[in-house]
Amino acid sequence: MVIKCKHKTGKNIGCSPFCNLNNKISFSGDMSSSGNEAEEGSRPAGSTRTLALTVCSAAIGGTFQYGYNISIINAPTSYIQSFINDTYMDRWETPLDIPQVTLVWTLIVSAFSLGGLLGALLAGPMAVRFGRKLSLLLNNSFLLVGAVFVLTCKVARSFEMIILARFLVGINCGVSMNIQPMYFGESAPIHLRGAVAFSSAVFTAFGIFMGQVVGLTELLGSEPLWPYLLVSNALPAFIQLATLPWFPESPRYLLIDRGDKEACVRALGRLRGGKVPVLEMEEMLQEQQMSAALKSGLSAPAKTPWSLFKDRDLRAQLGIVMTASSAMMLCGNDSIYFYASYIFLEAGIPPEKIQYITIGTGASEFIASILSNLLIERVGRRFLLIGGYSLMVCWIVVFTVALTLQSQGVAGMQYLSMACVFAYILSFGLGPAGVTGILPAEIFDQTSRPAAYMVAGSLMWLSLFLMGMLLPFIVNGLGNYCFLPFLVVCLVSAVVLGLTMPETKGKTLAQITAEFDRKKGKAMRVDEPEQHPLGEASSNNTLADNPESDHKTD
Repeated sequence: MVIKCKHKTGKNIGCSPFCNLNNKISFSGDMSSSGNEAEEGSRPAGSTRTLALTVCSAAIGGTFQYGYNISIINAPTSYIQSFINDTYMDRWETPLDIPQVTLVWTLIVSAFSLGGLLGALLAGPMAVRFGRKLSLLLNNSFLLVGAVFVLTCKVARSFEMIILARFLVGINCGVSMNIQPMYFGESAPIHLRGAVAFSSAVFTAFGIFMGQVVGLTELLGSEPLWPYLLVSNALPAFIQLATLPWFPESPRYLLIDRGDKEACVRALGRLRGGKVPVLEMEEMLQEQQMSAALKSGLSAPAKTPWSLFKDRDLRAQLGIVMTASSAMMLCGNDSIYFYASYIFLEAGIPPEKIQYITIGTGASEFIASILSNLLIERVGRRFLLIGGYSLMVCWIVVFTVALTLQSQGVAGMQYLSMACVFAYILSFGLGPAGVTGILPAEIFDQTSRPAAYMVAGSLMWLSLFLMGMLLPFIVNGLGNYCFLPFLVVCLVSAVVLGLTMPETKGKTLAQITAEFDRKKGKAMRVDEPEQHPLGEASSNNTLADNPESDHKTD
């Protein structure tokens, strides 16, 4: 039996499984009219409203928390160190030496990174087991338990509770940093996929900025209020718990992982303003076929990181993700934040005013991320990522020269150093900060995506932990040349990604996979030319021979 179909585009294409789905599933909205709108490029007015609210709800308790919790720990550093010493004095009637206090403080800082590593490893199984949305909701439990530990640490006279709290907050951030971009990438239409996924970086930068503001001494950055500063992260968690349940789950997860076509259609309709685009649904079904996620009604198991490493067909994609994720933390952006206070002090800014100038660094990354969000669907991911690292190489060269001349007493170099601090952060925010999180969602299929995010997240958190441990030694050992190792990281990343990474803007997974195959010298895996609109690729059904025929069976 051959099924023949004529769509309203006037072009004969293979009738996808969605044609049968249309006859079996009822949902709100006219299917044929939504197909016309998708093919003609029109977009319902309400399509972005639900999507935008979903993004805000997921991100406020997701990557916002990562930026916020990195930022708020800086202001109460001296107060927490005093609390550590006072607590130890109460217990043992002897104070800690300065190196010992520093060691405990290092444990508090490192606990966040170690928790993030565990969270990255948990994110993949959680995303598969509970789905993207429910995983984000459950993830708040780690943070709220940590908030209880911080609130009670003074009463319990236990600095160990702060270490445990930061570990739990790290788990929360590790999970959200992986699952949130996955959720966004699977929920957004193809023409907004990059901008929606990049919003994760926007909220991260917004979190850094807000943490710097809340940490001001006039707000919660004073000695009596530092516990409340650390538990202020509970507010975004409560906002997410109150709002995210009202928004839909990822349509791709519902269709490909759970095999629930009706739930997928309902979720897609809500995210697209009440109408389900035919071509987008067809593209999802094509991905389902590519990943073999639904055979005889049974879902294929999701890949593990180990099986991902063993799959030769995915080594190029995995290499790109591993390079970008590692470079994001090893590029020295965090060290610039660390060095900023010294640069501002050398520039003659009064010490009591430095906290206000430091807010400018967070504001710079926030502005850059917003600008990049507007540009990503115009200039593409590859250009922003490689261009960002290339600019960072240039600024490191200028920064190193400025620091060297400044140490020799050359006038005006401190102002050039200040300019380099802001320029470096802007360059990072324009590209690497956001594009890195998008890559696994765009270049891996549904069964490989959770494992890819586990690998990417693990490398990111390991690199962050490594930087936290090595940065003081790099600064003390290399002095004015302490940024040269970061120059090497940025340069190597720009070259490797330039040679291996294809542009993914506006392409389906099939087209992106074909691009990787061409780079490896293989034949294309799909029959469609890249210029064909989404959904015009032939499926397993035979193409119609009669251009005038409607749905009929031979």
